[in-house]
Amino acid sequence: MEGTKPVNKKLAAALSGGAVLALALTGCGGDDGNEKLDAWAKQVCDAVQPQAKKIADANTAIQKETSDNSTPEQVQKTDAKAFQDMSDAYKAMGAAVQKAGPPNVDDGEKKQKDAVKELNTLSSAYASLKTQVEDLDTKDQAKFADGLKGIATELNKLGKNGSDALRTLEEGDVGKAMAKQPSCKSATAPAAQG
Repeated sequence: MEGTKPVNKKLAAALSGGAVLALALTGCGGDDGNEKLDAWAKQVCDAVQPQAKKIADANTAIQKETSDNSTPEQVQKTDAKAFQDMSDAYKAMGAAVQKAGPPNVDDGEKKQKDAVKELNTLSSAYASLKTQVEDLDTKDQAKFADGLKGIATELNKLGKNGSDALRTLEEGDVGKAMAKQPSCKSATAPAAQG
């Protein structure tokens, strides 16, 4: 069982990096009384919050599977379900941003389009990782561990490339409006506060 555990720990570490990025719904207070923008932020935050929880839960499931004495089959099953949940969550976030329409700021339409595109790309990427995990050979410990390593590498890339459009969407007034929403505050990783 030794071979899989350290690799799945790497997977969990890579995962948490990626998921935290996607939840960078921050902002540092400030109120310029833009009611339209506040309403937009509330709509997005309320829709995103349960998805953020789903991603965090999927992360936890993967990390938990590494700390126990898990068989490759258990790891495969847990990881596949977690990736599916993440894929669904990002897709739902994309739909929420799409449905909310462009935020009431300069370049709002471009920011919205880019964020939706990015969220859908993340959704597809996690769906692809799910397929890759399901295709791993659980009968051969070494091959399985190698396969997980490859997936961990892709996850790292996802975490690094993943959130530019989201960060762009959430800067300036949009970020301030989102920061005021209780549902965004609870979706935000504490370390991301500023």
